[in-house]
Amino acid sequence: MTKLPEPDLSKAKEISRHYDFVRKQTITLCEPLQPEDYVVQPTGDVSPPKWHLGHTTWFFENFVLAKELPDYELFDERLNWFFNSYYESQGPRILRTSRGNMTRPSLDIVLAYRKHVDTEMKRLFAHHDGLLPRALGDLITLGLHHEQQHQELLLTDIKYILGTNPLHPALVESADILADKVAMPVVKQGWLAIPEGLYEIGYQGNDFCWDNELSVHKHYLEAFEIGDRLVTNGEYLRFMEDDGYARFELWQMEGIEWARGLDVKAPLYWYENDGQWQYYTLNGMRPIDLDVPVTHISWYEADAYARWADARLPTEQEWEIACRQNAREISKSKGWVENTRYHPQVKDVDQDHQFLGHAWEWTNSAYLPYPRYPRPEGALGEYNGKFMINQMVLRGGSCATPESHIRLTYRNFFQTDKRWQFTGIRLAR
Repeated sequence: MTKLPEPDLSKAKEISRHYDFVRKQTITLCEPLQPEDYVVQPTGDVSPPKWHLGHTTWFFENFVLAKELPDYELFDERLNWFFNSYYESQGPRILRTSRGNMTRPSLDIVLAYRKHVDTEMKRLFAHHDGLLPRALGDLITLGLHHEQQHQELLLTDIKYILGTNPLHPALVESADILADKVAMPVVKQGWLAIPEGLYEIGYQGNDFCWDNELSVHKHYLEAFEIGDRLVTNGEYLRFMEDDGYARFELWQMEGIEWARGLDVKAPLYWYENDGQWQYYTLNGMRPIDLDVPVTHISWYEADAYARWADARLPTEQEWEIACRQNAREISKSKGWVENTRYHPQVKDVDQDHQFLGHAWEWTNSAYLPYPRYPRPEGALGEYNGKFMINQMVLRGGSCATPESHIRLTYRNFFQTDKRWQFTGIRLAR
């Protein structure tokens, strides 16, 4: 008798536990907020916290429940207009810069929407009696990683909302962001030597990854050196004191024009008061810690700093190979969002050169598809592929990134002027 193939199934209980964990984490990040904080949109890059709560819920309702659960009824079909982000295939949506005008639906309604979808997702898991079709399990897992991306965006958006408020209110006041500061100051930056060779780039495992991490391909690298840690606030301050923002020879043409328009010639959230620099953290205003990695830097600033330091930014391929050779485990980093300090930490002996966590590292690579890039069909093909133009790649994750969400092959991407994320600098030469 011919043996039938095993059904292509995934474990519903494991995915259900992951679902509960991720959904609760989003709410936990919002717990310190005041009701007024949920609606504010001080700039077009920032979305109100209430919108993040609704959009991540809409994702599961729109792409999972409405298609996979028999007799599912939409919570309110009008919410598609509010919470569709950029999916052209999913119909019209509110203008991104108008999300802050969304005083209704109220926060109570949005939270009820989340509860409704969470309840129905439990019914979906029960409907499949412990085993999900592989494609459905993969879709739910993608949705959870999508929500983890929004957890990072949520935290950085909250920082912009509070950090541009003249009162500079703290999100959390009990966390000690300097808890891991070592007694000795950061040593002079060293260099990690990487030999020339033909290397494999891209995700090679069997777990979840984004489509933009595929496909694995070979890339030749000449010998190079890469910094053994991130650039610190103190080092960046010396660049500022050397008139770095005004020296046109350090900047790309677009960058120097951008720098001339800054109100404060410094990283985002830096403020000078009576000759002393302070910065806003989610623990409130604090004196600049010179030994902590500099963050909230645009690609323009990172590129100009590297030139000032007689170095350059690494390519994303150089970064990936250097990380693969010099970082042991993601869990060794103390710089993830789960540590609830929401601030990068000083390098210590256990952090493996700060490749993972603390700050997203700008690279000198344009965000483009890999060879044989498998762009998905349908709506999910809009997720990464259509943004592969006019953006630069960042690597490594930050202090706002969930630990279970990151990989060394993870490709983040932003336009060259963006700096409200925890973006930092690593040098190469």
